[in-house]
Amino acid sequence: MSLPGTSLPRILVLGAGLGGTIAAYEIRDATKGRAEVTVISDSEDYWFVPSNPWVAVRWREPEAIRVPLAPVMAKKGIGFTSVGALRVHPQDQRVDLRDGTSLTYDWLVIATGPELAFDEIPGFGPEGHTVSVCRTDHAAHAADAFDAFCADPKPIVVGAAQGASCFGPAYEFALILDTELRRRKIRDRVPMTFVTSEPYIGHLGLDGVGDTKGLLESEMRERHIKWITNARVTGIEPGMMHVEEVGEDGAVKKAHDLPFGYSMLLPAFRGVKAVHGIEGLTNPRGFILADRHQRNPTFKNIYSLGVCVAIPPIGPTPVPVGVPKTGFMIESMVTAVAHNIASELDGREPDEVPSWNAVCLADFGDGGVAFVAQPQIPPRNVNWSSHGKWVHLAKVGFEKYFLHKVRSGTSEPLYEKLALNVLGISKLKETTKESVR
Repeated sequence: MSLPGTSLPRILVLGAGLGGTIAAYEIRDATKGRAEVTVISDSEDYWFVPSNPWVAVRWREPEAIRVPLAPVMAKKGIGFTSVGALRVHPQDQRVDLRDGTSLTYDWLVIATGPELAFDEIPGFGPEGHTVSVCRTDHAAHAADAFDAFCADPKPIVVGAAQGASCFGPAYEFALILDTELRRRKIRDRVPMTFVTSEPYIGHLGLDGVGDTKGLLESEMRERHIKWITNARVTGIEPGMMHVEEVGEDGAVKKAHDLPFGYSMLLPAFRGVKAVHGIEGLTNPRGFILADRHQRNPTFKNIYSLGVCVAIPPIGPTPVPVGVPKTGFMIESMVTAVAHNIASELDGREPDEVPSWNAVCLADFGDGGVAFVAQPQIPPRNVNWSSHGKWVHLAKVGFEKYFLHKVRSGTSEPLYEKLALNVLGISKLKETTKESVR
């Protein structure tokens, strides 16, 4: 299955975020020189997005969480372009790039992450009246806005809008803001409200993990943060957010006009324009359709991983709530995809299934909440959560460790593999030949 003019098949990895970068390393290792691996990114750099809430309060400078990718990719023998993708053409096995050129492929791995749907709510987002921590440049702008806010404190509103699927950073940022405001000795001048589409605090798009409901409610009560659940944001004006609180029957129970001097809400996600609307590849929202092996059912040489993957929500909720794709869950997808492409190179059918286990550290600056869900989607074999100051230290350690992985071009060092084995946490499901059939 080789391309014209080359002796090796080509694997394109579309996206160079948490999933795409590690996927390129792991696929390169799994194929052992039997395929040409090329990464298509829209940026020259990797940014460690989990640290963005720290950037927004100046606990980190953006440069500290940046990794220039071209030198690392070259060292690993991986092709790299940062011009970005314009459109995927699955039937032609081609990706058009933004500079007018195109690349053909034998296998395509889509790891684009999402498009941020700020436009779905009037006045929402960095170009509207709220800040964002979804991208590092957004977080840097949010830090400037926070400095200005601290000179003239007013109410704060933090949370996640309807359709959002990534709730952890919203809780992190609310509680990190609380910590920083106390350090600046102005917390007593700042009423805080947490607004979320979740049906209850700690739902997280996962119907909770362990006692996340009790742990997070307790943290917010202790820190005097009020909350509104089942919330639908209808519009945002300068200094004012309009929110509808929805009842279990879907009807509006109460309308809230929330004044604010500083606000950050996580948006809903959708698929990026390069793939949106391709029949058989995406769902109506633009997320990539995938089977249990992370392979597209229509275009068998396309795999996907990360936030761009279509996963149905957990149960009906009064306000739309998506399912998060957490870091370890994404890494489990990466490992399955790498193994399955290697199997196809050997002429075998894909047989590995990602575990979708979740290990999450939510930092609050002076503590935090951790949870383990095996698998992430219930029902689960392991359903555990805990809290304490150790979580903050663990998050700092993880940041340094993961940035080291990206800079060194290593997907899973031996000591990580040994540690996961000791903890009984696996990236791949144990399957039999019968179950795979």
